[in-house]
Amino acid sequence: MTTPFTNPKINRRIEVRNIFSLFFKNQSNGGIILLFCAILAICIANIPHLNFLNGLWEEKFGLFIGSAKIEMTLRHWINDGLMAIFFFFVGLEIKREMFVGELSSFKQAALPIFAAIGGMVVPALIFTIINHGTESQNGWAIPMATDIAFALGILSLLGKRVPVSLKIFLTALAIVDDLGAIVVLALFYPTHTIQPDLLIYSGGIIILLSLFNRFNIHKAIFYIIPGILLWFLILGSGIHATIAGVLLAMTIPGKTSLNEVRFYIRCKYLLEKFKTSGNHEVMVLANPQQIQIIESMQNSLKNINPLMQRFEHSLSPVVTYIIMPVFALANAGVLFDSSLFSVPFAPVAKGVFIGLLVGKPFGIFFASWVACKLKMAQLPAGVNWSQIFSLGIIAGIGFTMSIFIDNLAFTDSRIIDTGKVAILITSLVAALIGLIATYYTTKSNIDNKTN
Repeated sequence: MTTPFTNPKINRRIEVRNIFSLFFKNQSNGGIILLFCAILAICIANIPHLNFLNGLWEEKFGLFIGSAKIEMTLRHWINDGLMAIFFFFVGLEIKREMFVGELSSFKQAALPIFAAIGGMVVPALIFTIINHGTESQNGWAIPMATDIAFALGILSLLGKRVPVSLKIFLTALAIVDDLGAIVVLALFYPTHTIQPDLLIYSGGIIILLSLFNRFNIHKAIFYIIPGILLWFLILGSGIHATIAGVLLAMTIPGKTSLNEVRFYIRCKYLLEKFKTSGNHEVMVLANPQQIQIIESMQNSLKNINPLMQRFEHSLSPVVTYIIMPVFALANAGVLFDSSLFSVPFAPVAKGVFIGLLVGKPFGIFFASWVACKLKMAQLPAGVNWSQIFSLGIIAGIGFTMSIFIDNLAFTDSRIIDTGKVAILITSLVAALIGLIATYYTTKSNIDNKTN
């Protein structure tokens, strides 16, 4: 007799499902999906039979509310809308790290902060020096960015040979880097003339959201609806709409609505009630009282989990496997023609190449070294200086954020495409060199463990 546990077809189906489940649970695999979508976007741009797909990104879609109208191309909806959700997620990560993570105390945060500052300032200076006086000088922020999904994906390829403390350091550094990129976007890359009245209204929404937080309102709907309104106001204000995501994230409650003692007492009471109310001869699903108790326990479990954490947990796979790949599909496509041979000689390309491949690792290494010499920070346990430099090379993978800034910095499509090609090639080179360098600099750790 064949049972579900002995049926080979069912077992095979379960195995396949488990493989997919394990793949999507590992967030570092997002880098693989991102790379695939970037390659697919390049193929679409360069294969004549697929050119009709490029036109899809320029199709206009609009929202109409009374006399108010917002109409944008699909690419703009992705860059301004979906990416606002991405920045909301980044804002939640920053807030979590400041609450309980690597940025929660100065002692923990010092080295990643100094390293990130060095990794932003030096590449920006290099780009500015190379591009000063040219039409591409506005792109100085392009080499400041680090793509955390790609960077962690590269580190994950090395498995257990990479110290956990090194991965934590890279994550904290990338989060500070993201914070720096957000500030730069808000201050230096307005989308059009600033509208002070809309900024004042936006401030009113932020005050309202802060009051919701202050009075311990933990219902998601109280933040989602004002958050959407905030996005509309920021979109029209002249500041890039993605900043709305970060501002909203800063108002989300990071504390639980149910304290630990009350949670423990409540769960203990419900478990006892569950135990005494059941008929062991009847299925649980057939007992309405026990179903009600289970629902009460689910509410208690929901209330002990902060809204900030619930948002972050829900959005993590959406951002990693939907938003970022869609962004890559819409923005990474570049037509490779005869003009490609002139890319290495273009000032914007030189700024990106040298800024990310040289400026990033040297900026991170030098700033970290100075901070440690001045006793303002210390190296993480099990990490040496050669590993910090190798990590700096991996941090030169700008990809997503660099392309995002490239789109904002220029209006000339020729410069935008040149920048994209430079970012793609530089990110690939940084990934390969960083992988090899980290492999050899972490080899001594493995040797020490085996001896």
